[in-house]
Amino acid sequence: MTTERAGERDTDAQRQISATTLRRLERASGELAGASIGAMEQRLPWFRRLPADQRANVQLVTQTGVANFVAWMQDPTEAIRLTAEAFRAAPRDLSRWVSLRQTLELVRVAIDVFEQRLPELAEATEERIRLTESILRYTREIAFAAATSYAAAAEARGAWDARLEALVVDGIVRGDAEESLLSRAAALGWEPSSEATVLVGNAPSDDPPTIVYQVRSRAARVGCPVLLGVQGTRLVVVFGGTGDERGDREAASRLSEAFDEGPVVVGPTMPSLAEAHRSAADAMSALRAVVAWPTAPRPVPSGDLLPERALAGDPEAERQLVERIVMPLTDAGGALLETVDTYLEGGGVLENCARQLYVHPNTVRYRLRRVAELTGRTPSNARDAHVLRVGLAVGRLAKARGLW
Repeated sequence: MTTERAGERDTDAQRQISATTLRRLERASGELAGASIGAMEQRLPWFRRLPADQRANVQLVTQTGVANFVAWMQDPTEAIRLTAEAFRAAPRDLSRWVSLRQTLELVRVAIDVFEQRLPELAEATEERIRLTESILRYTREIAFAAATSYAAAAEARGAWDARLEALVVDGIVRGDAEESLLSRAAALGWEPSSEATVLVGNAPSDDPPTIVYQVRSRAARVGCPVLLGVQGTRLVVVFGGTGDERGDREAASRLSEAFDEGPVVVGPTMPSLAEAHRSAADAMSALRAVVAWPTAPRPVPSGDLLPERALAGDPEAERQLVERIVMPLTDAGGALLETVDTYLEGGGVLENCARQLYVHPNTVRYRLRRVAELTGRTPSNARDAHVLRVGLAVGRLAKARGLW
């Protein structure tokens, strides 16, 4: 049977309800609503625990629904108005403290009450069946109306959360460390005291829902919270710490799969979200400079791009090079600094370096091992040699300017 024919059958059944029964139904509407609320309090423990104002709002929805049922029975041509009136009369945050499952439990209790009370209102025996059929159809529409209302509320909350999340990520990128940023992040479920790392690269598509799904699905696999924002063609992801350095590297690697082709840069891990702007600043600077290293890994730590960032004019990269390369070698004595400088200038030939310094090759080997221990860079490695060479050059320039 088609929906149209079913509707015609329901209308015919309603027309067969006598005026006497309709008047009884109208007079009993208040009693029906009260009996429904009483049954809810008796049968649903969670309903009894609700504050008085929240129970009153549920009662308002119930009373409006009963009144609409009476109006529908009196005028068969009138559409069911529960969605338009009962749920509109309820507070907007109704779905926050009464879940969809609980709402359906309320509907089920109301159906039981109606099925028990309605037959008593029928003037004739045949009207009892018609009233029962009508209330079943009406409560079915209530269930659909509730589901629609909750879906709309979820969509609205999702849109609001997306805007709030974009504001948080934008604030981190711009360098905000205000309390409002932390409170917004907390509203999104982020623990403000947890570690935070920023990952930046090209957005994979122009469809935000697709991007959100790709990022969040990968974050769920590694078990880390994320905040993300799309800024033009750039995707910014802030992810929480996993508890160990290896786990953080694994998280960065998995999340980088959600980015489009091209370089992906991961900033340093910060101890809290309040300091995440430092990770973002390093990552953004590295993303601008990564073009100078065509063979950079993906993702590449921003600290591995210090030479390229310094050449691009990033003062923070210059400072880090001085602190990580020049100062440890200077503090260890001039021999190490002289040795690594001579070794690099001589093309990395150990014997030539030893001859120029008038020392045994084993002495050069020992000194180069000390350089690797102090700086984390092995002079015999091509990439590390490049970092050392640029670091030493930046250090000379900084010393000439009297910066250290």
